[in-house]
Amino acid sequence: MPSKTEGSSTGPAKRMTMSKEYKRTLITTALPYTNGPVHIGHLAGVYVPADIYARYLRLAGRPVTLIGGSDEHGVPITLKARAEGVTPQDIVDRYHALIKKSFEELGISFDIYSRTTSDIHTETASEFFRRLYDKGEFIEQTSEQLYDPEAGQFLADRYVTGECPHCHNPKAYGDQCEACGTSLAATDLINPKSTITGATPVLKSTRHWYLPLDKWEPKLRQWILEGHKEWKSNVYGQCKSWLDMGLQPRAVSRDLSWGVPVPVEGAEGKVLYVWFDAPIGYISNTKELLPDSWQTWWKDPETRIINFIGKDNIVFHCIVFPAMLMAYGDNFQLPDNVPANEFLNLEGDKISTSRNWAVWLHEYLADFPGKQDVLRYVLTANAPETKDNDFTWRDFQARNNNELVAILGNFVNRVVVLTHKYYGGAVPAAGKIQDIDTQAYAELASLKESLTDNLENFHFREALKDAMGIARMGNKYLQDCEPWKVVKTDPERVATVINVCTQICASLAIAMEPFMPFMSAKLCRILGMDKVEWNEIGTELIAAGTMLGQPELLFEKIDDETIKAQTDRLEAIQKENALRAWQPAPVQKECTIDDFQKLDIRVGTVEECARVPKADKLLVFKINDGTGKQRTIVSGIAQHYVPEALVGKQVLFIANLAPAKIRGIVSQGMILSALNANGSLTVTSLLSKGSDGAQVK
Repeated sequence: MPSKTEGSSTGPAKRMTMSKEYKRTLITTALPYTNGPVHIGHLAGVYVPADIYARYLRLAGRPVTLIGGSDEHGVPITLKARAEGVTPQDIVDRYHALIKKSFEELGISFDIYSRTTSDIHTETASEFFRRLYDKGEFIEQTSEQLYDPEAGQFLADRYVTGECPHCHNPKAYGDQCEACGTSLAATDLINPKSTITGATPVLKSTRHWYLPLDKWEPKLRQWILEGHKEWKSNVYGQCKSWLDMGLQPRAVSRDLSWGVPVPVEGAEGKVLYVWFDAPIGYISNTKELLPDSWQTWWKDPETRIINFIGKDNIVFHCIVFPAMLMAYGDNFQLPDNVPANEFLNLEGDKISTSRNWAVWLHEYLADFPGKQDVLRYVLTANAPETKDNDFTWRDFQARNNNELVAILGNFVNRVVVLTHKYYGGAVPAAGKIQDIDTQAYAELASLKESLTDNLENFHFREALKDAMGIARMGNKYLQDCEPWKVVKTDPERVATVINVCTQICASLAIAMEPFMPFMSAKLCRILGMDKVEWNEIGTELIAAGTMLGQPELLFEKIDDETIKAQTDRLEAIQKENALRAWQPAPVQKECTIDDFQKLDIRVGTVEECARVPKADKLLVFKINDGTGKQRTIVSGIAQHYVPEALVGKQVLFIANLAPAKIRGIVSQGMILSALNANGSLTVTSLLSKGSDGAQVK
């Protein structure tokens, strides 16, 4: 294998360069709302990809700052506080601490993770608004907005629910229908209701400030449609759609009590709209981290700014925030790229905070201690980069057991075990190089080139395949060379094979660091590696004579019981959600008393009850109907009742249905039962004992 200083046609290719070289990279991540924990959808969409890219740049020796923080304003937080009977500050303090700790434990390497309730953010956001206000960049408009007459306050979008005008979901919010995904205005809803009091809101005049996006449309068109055709198709396409529809002024203030107060006279009771306030958090958090040099990271053309977001944030980061920066001026730089992923679903259903349908990061970390990298790996391998993807616990288990354990962990363990077995743990010197060794070096160089290219272009799923390709290649090389057989006849050859395998392990430790930093650190410790750099992939990193640590398993198998515990939890949540969402079936079309009297409903005692052979759903009843003869009735309730438990019970049945043959049994009626909210059936019976054969009147 080529050394760090040697050139070689099979050595690592030079890293791909951008059309413009930058001195530094500023990476921002969408600010999560602190009305709840973060879940795997947030991680797959924003935080794991951003961390992968930041870690790669650091390994490549390129200056980078990763900025994160909590979005602590907005209506979802006030709704949560109202529901719990606490203050909004109580809510954000609780979840900011939880989210920050969870990110740290997952290895998201923020240089700062701050919050929008900080003093420096309030100062920065207020100054930003005031500068635009003083420059005359806002339009003041009076408009009719929904107002709750009982609460005595205007209603922000999320304080209004009603029927979606598109899909007729009865529980749509005033800003979006979660059933069909359509963006809405609160005034679009059919039969709107206030979430505060349940009152029907009325329209009332209120004055607000608007940012005239239409003024900046020509510059936005030029910047995006002409200057950034390399953006991901989902980002570029959504921006083009908004621009082609024509931009309209957008409100930057709201009638609320929670948020950054609008810093002008006559604005009492008004705060900055959260989507004006929140992206300024990127700037204020940078100022907090780098008070003396923050402007270099935001205003120097030699800084490349990358915004990692989810697809629901595209318009705010590509249209609204850039227009704000344009209006502010003072050489604020616009993002060079905005990599936005699609959505990650869970077990075939959309992740939903309100329905608790999610895998919460803090719960995962508690349930799977020491397995942070497994989650990072699975979320990257299944990343929704070009389309919505699905997370399933079975896939999670399979990727851990069949890829991390069986391929990556297996290769490293075999190499370390063989080194200890044959050489007492000391890495042997390589001897004569054969064609198979040269081919391994060449494949490693090719994988590094592809890996680097994919990372540079934000194709992290493909990049992970390249990194895993190194482990696959190492396994194949080791298997083809068969040192456990050759050692008997050619021990010098085995020394070369083990040396090459050790160098592959070292390259693997570097290549995997952006994706699985905990595993990488462990592998570096086993291999005796200190500081590593990206350009060292494919070089001779481990000197002959280096003592390797004792063999350790990098990954452990996850058993079926562990996975079942997670799927059982989700099944329980599904049942809870069904109960909450259940509503009685609509009352059927009116009937007359004559219609009702056509049904002969009677009381009977169950004397015998048994399952119908080869039928999962059917029970056969023998009922005393008061005539002195047993009546046979077949009923499809076997999944809800044990036959023996029904013997001796009195039930109601329809006595005058025409007999029907079911599975060869003549059924002489129908047992009455009710379908409950949880999907179970309850057989209809009397509150107190009645006479067999008595009619229901």
